[in-house]
Amino acid sequence: NDKFQFTSVQTSRSFYVQMNYASPVVADDAVREAIAMGIDKESFVKVLLNGYGYVATGAFPDTVAFGGSTLNAKTYDPETAKAVLEEAGWTDSDGDGIREKDGQKLTIRWLTYPSRQELPLLAEAAQSTLKEIGIEVQINATADHNTICKDPAAWDVYVGANVNCGLGDPTNFFSTHCLDASTKNRGQYHSDELEELAVKLNSTFDVTERNQIAIEMQQQLLDDNAFVFCSFLKMSMISQANVTGLTAHACDYYELTADLDIN
Repeated sequence: NDKFQFTSVQTSRSFYVQMNYASPVVADDAVREAIAMGIDKESFVKVLLNGYGYVATGAFPDTVAFGGSTLNAKTYDPETAKAVLEEAGWTDSDGDGIREKDGQKLTIRWLTYPSRQELPLLAEAAQSTLKEIGIEVQINATADHNTICKDPAAWDVYVGANVNCGLGDPTNFFSTHCLDASTKNRGQYHSDELEELAVKLNSTFDVTERNQIAIEMQQQLLDDNAFVFCSFLKMSMISQANVTGLTAHACDYYELTADLDIN
């Protein structure tokens, strides 16, 4: 319609799963790996989001130089996920469809919140696909998520949304979510390698070197299955045709600038 104009871009607002290492179940490497292989990111974006998103690999989108194009992440593979759990001793001995080990059911308490409409959809999608590999998902989508996540015994995975590089630099995501001193390291994740790389990142000023360090840090997170990065938000903006200077921007912020005008 010539009366309107439309712009769209992939942002760095990530919808992600953060593992709780204080949970005896999630602390099992096999369980984290199976969860990573049991979430169908493609269907989530294409079907539930109706294409209004982008499948994620790492913490950052492909639109930035330190993005996910060179990373190796687990892809949706329910059969391999079943084999991983089976080998780790998680079997369905009573035939109810849910695996157990040493008398404990493989139940994941999925903590999220409803203020981002994509998150309850992601929870329901994961609940369905993870059940197929023998994992029961109990969803708690609540506005009180910030209070609940302070108790590491009250949840197993935390699923949220975050703008991971709103300033065009990778530092903030790692410093807030992934390190020993991070305020949003809700799952008490620790990696000696990541801590060392973070020190290196903070003392490196060459952009190309910083990009490579950020890629290595993301790969460490993926190798440990500490996070599952599911998708990125598709930012779309529409205006009347006589508006100028209004363009969807990958940072997900600063959409309204001094360039905004009307002809």
